[in-house]
Amino acid sequence: MLHFDSDYMEGAHPELMRRLAETNFEQTSGYGTDQYTVEAKELIRDACGLPDANIYFLIGGTQTNATVIDGLLARHEGVLAAETAHINVHESGAIEASGHKVLVLPQHEGKVKAEEVKQYITDFYADETFEHMVAPGMLYISHPTEYGTLYSLSELEALSCVCRDAGIPLYMDGARLGYGLAANNTDVTLKDIARLCDVFYIGGTKVGALFGEAVVVTRPKLLPHFFSLIKQHGALLAKGRLLGLQFATLFSDGLYLKIARHAIDMAMKLKKAFVEKGYNVYIDSPTNQQFFRLPNECIDRLMKHATFELWGPRGKSDSVVRFVTDWATREEDVDELISYL
Repeated sequence: MLHFDSDYMEGAHPELMRRLAETNFEQTSGYGTDQYTVEAKELIRDACGLPDANIYFLIGGTQTNATVIDGLLARHEGVLAAETAHINVHESGAIEASGHKVLVLPQHEGKVKAEEVKQYITDFYADETFEHMVAPGMLYISHPTEYGTLYSLSELEALSCVCRDAGIPLYMDGARLGYGLAANNTDVTLKDIARLCDVFYIGGTKVGALFGEAVVVTRPKLLPHFFSLIKQHGALLAKGRLLGLQFATLFSDGLYLKIARHAIDMAMKLKKAFVEKGYNVYIDSPTNQQFFRLPNECIDRLMKHATFELWGPRGKSDSVVRFVTDWATREEDVDELISYL
């Protein structure tokens, strides 16, 4: 059986496994005070062009989103996000469980528009009863989005400008950030993200690591006691070197982008084959998530050979599906899937 369900089905890139194995019996201090974590932080700061950024390592994406958002918001504030945002749909109310509300904005192929963010904030404070309402305290975006789409540099600059004018932080969920940075024709770099976002994270779990996300705080004063908050959320790994070593490896010799690029190549090959067979692209994603609208009989036939996701309820005659490639996707598996089309 072939598997195209998600981008965290395999373990970790062999180079990370090699480094973990060869350092297995070393004794290091805990909670991210070890030399590998220190090295990883410096490598990430250098890649971002931010020598004064604070870097923190957490284990998974939901945990990271809940901890960062809780840290950035006051008790009376909520987080603005697209209606399709991961925090609004697929995180089981993790944000609400920390005492904050997700304030929903319209989505445009998974993205939010700067003018609609600005209008929401303007309308909120124009309402004389706003003190009885949940205040928009920050903006959450993801890059890539839930639909595999990407923000352009101009879109990201516009969102950053709106947030800074309003005095609220811009936070980017980067669970699949490597695949966004490695995509064809993107004009957004890691240094652009570091310049325009107040906090973001670099995803490892879906981009070659066993587990782990690297939170980059570009304005450290926004999260002055974040280490303590990480522990309050049960997110502080005692064996912190396991996170630091993985990110030190991913950010050495360009490995992070190299392995992400492989996933993009496999996704583009898959998309090309579907289109050539006459199937409809549902969302034109330039990243490792590919969405198609397929006849149900085609879906049933493919499911005999491969696993993938129905994207929403099954339709009467056709349905939207998602295929995901990753850093470890084998080209021969893509070729075999194509042969079943």
